[in-house]
Amino acid sequence: MSGVAGLGAGDRAAGGGAAGDRAAGDRAAGDRAAGGRTAGDRAAGDSGTRSAPGVGDGGYARLWAADPAGWAAAGTAWRGLTGLVDRRAAALDRAAGALRVGWTGAAAGAAGGRIGTLRADLSALAPAAIETDQILSELGGRLRRAKAGLVEAVALADAGGVRIDRRGGVSVAPGRVGPGAAAPPVARVAAAVTAALALAEAADREAAGRLDELTGASRAGWVAPPPPWRPPPGTDPSTVRSWWAGLTPAQRRWLVLHEPTLVGRLDGVPVAARDQANRLLVERRREVLLAERRRLLGRRPRGPLEVAGLARVGAALAGLDALTGRLAGGGQPRAYLLGLDPGGEGRAIVALGDPDRADHVLTYVPGMTAGLADATGELGRAGRVQARCAGLDPTAATAAVLWLDYDAPDFLHEAVLPGQARDAGPALHRFQEGLRATHDGPPARQTVLGHSYGSLVVGSAARDHGLAADALVFVGSPGVGVDRADALRLPSGEVWASTASNDAIRLPPAPDELPRRMVRGLSPLTAVLTGRDDHELWFGHDPADPGFGGRTFPSGRYGHTGYWDPANPALDGMARVVLGR
Repeated sequence: MSGVAGLGAGDRAAGGGAAGDRAAGDRAAGDRAAGGRTAGDRAAGDSGTRSAPGVGDGGYARLWAADPAGWAAAGTAWRGLTGLVDRRAAALDRAAGALRVGWTGAAAGAAGGRIGTLRADLSALAPAAIETDQILSELGGRLRRAKAGLVEAVALADAGGVRIDRRGGVSVAPGRVGPGAAAPPVARVAAAVTAALALAEAADREAAGRLDELTGASRAGWVAPPPPWRPPPGTDPSTVRSWWAGLTPAQRRWLVLHEPTLVGRLDGVPVAARDQANRLLVERRREVLLAERRRLLGRRPRGPLEVAGLARVGAALAGLDALTGRLAGGGQPRAYLLGLDPGGEGRAIVALGDPDRADHVLTYVPGMTAGLADATGELGRAGRVQARCAGLDPTAATAAVLWLDYDAPDFLHEAVLPGQARDAGPALHRFQEGLRATHDGPPARQTVLGHSYGSLVVGSAARDHGLAADALVFVGSPGVGVDRADALRLPSGEVWASTASNDAIRLPPAPDELPRRMVRGLSPLTAVLTGRDDHELWFGHDPADPGFGGRTFPSGRYGHTGYWDPANPALDGMARVVLGR
């Protein structure tokens, strides 16, 4: 590839099929929408025509022709090679085992060593295949945003009496300027075209460079052992980032391949490497759950604890299968697996889009009963905010992260206590610090969103440890552990909240009722209004009350779980906070 001029051929190589035919249609549609000229018009020339840099080599037409979905599909195909690698590696293991049974001596030892080397080389391909998928998927996403920029330029041109020719030249449309009329926005249209082409050029150039590096690694050796020091658990993410930056690409791939448990959980390791490591661990995590199920099935007699355990493991397996399907499928935006733990109710950290390369990053912390069983459902909530962000600003890159890395309350008598939220604080603090440390380019706008008990997790972390965030959002909150927005260590203008008028979380307890309700196992969701301050909830002052000192956005009457309903204005409110609007 060589800049945008290489995109058309790249699309066909990426599996675009009839990309050329579709490209021609895209270009024609773009020209018609922009009031494009015929060849005769172009020959006549334009007075005051402006051309975006790079359009002279056909970059404008080639960007219209680019097929972002083709790149994403190519990435998915590369990702699928990891299954083939696993099968071939297993076959080599079986062959080596058979040789050891029937063959001994020096020749047998040499043959076994050779098979072992082949297996190691084969296994080293898996991280490279995932990395290739990441590169191509990221390229597809950036091209999609670049094409959205062209669409916006065409709309601006059409509304402003400006035309764009087939080469990207921008000029005043004949007959569109009369006495007293506003000057057409020729410069603005040209700038929009330039920005779109620059984004595509940068994406193309970076992807080509990263693929060239992988090609070189295939000749020089995929992996090389790193120095022996490893960051211990809890190491500051900036220290982790410095350690990682000091390794060669081959050493990083060695760690992903041989120590995926370490790499996958370290805040301060870039998102791409954590995703590669955690994907290699998925089958191991499934085996943990399957082993637990076998153990429970083998217990005789089977009592209530075993029955409950089997139900929990079954739900976790179903949730893991659903999450694996999302990871393996070609859904867009691409999912990045940043953490996975099958223990207890299960934990997961999953990003939609790469936070290290995004302009805006949302971290969503769910509430009570959240676990591996419903991780894809919670991820869907984060995805709906991200999709609304894309609708509001299609040229910006927004990543949405489901952060389910804490022990969420499972029962109502747990949800009335702050201990689990307090315990989650250090991990959420480190995760957000890690996002800051590994981000490429100018800092992203980072927003942390907590729902229900998750809002207490976010508030407690901000209060006790501080959060690397530009904005905090609370929806359906039972209180966030403080009585004033300024206690959250952020400007009060960047603390936001919304609670539906029919959300039962608004029902507060009486001061002397809490101990009795804890004993009875009742929930704040079923509490009855008492004579206490209407704005005092279970864990402090209602953050959606103006007296809290933050800012609010409206919600329709969709209850405690309806903030993500497409018709709820709260969804739009969350997206606008993420975008900084």
